[in-house]
Amino acid sequence: MNRSILFDSPFLLGFEHTRSLVERAAKAAAESYPPYNVEDRGDGSLRITLAVAGFSPDQLEVTVEDRQLVVSGKRDAGGRPEESFLHRGIAARGFIRTFVLADGMVVEGAVLEHGLLHIDLGRPEPETRVVKVPIRTAP
Repeated sequence: MNRSILFDSPFLLGFEHTRSLVERAAKAAAESYPPYNVEDRGDGSLRITLAVAGFSPDQLEVTVEDRQLVVSGKRDAGGRPEESFLHRGIAARGFIRTFVLADGMVVEGAVLEHGLLHIDLGRPEPETRVVKVPIRTAP
């Protein structure tokens, strides 16, 4: 992967985390299987829908690792041999699809329905916190 010249500037100190996020997002954008939709559901919530026809719930895994949503599917090694197909147009390979999450985004749940995996994300309102700072007098 090419390094971004923008983040290599000596005037941008401490932006290594931002560079890492950009590189992870670029890597995720290069993935093409399985196809997916991202839907804005209002109020800061999103729904990611992945087309995972042929996968059962026990073959799918949804995890969050370091603000990165990772969806993976693993196919069983068993099954019918390749020779039994006259045409194979439905992909039968495993996958790993990643999405970089913004600060505060949480995974609310995942549902497998009719070959589509729906993952709901939310951004809860931050808790309002008021801290009273004591005022001291100078001696």
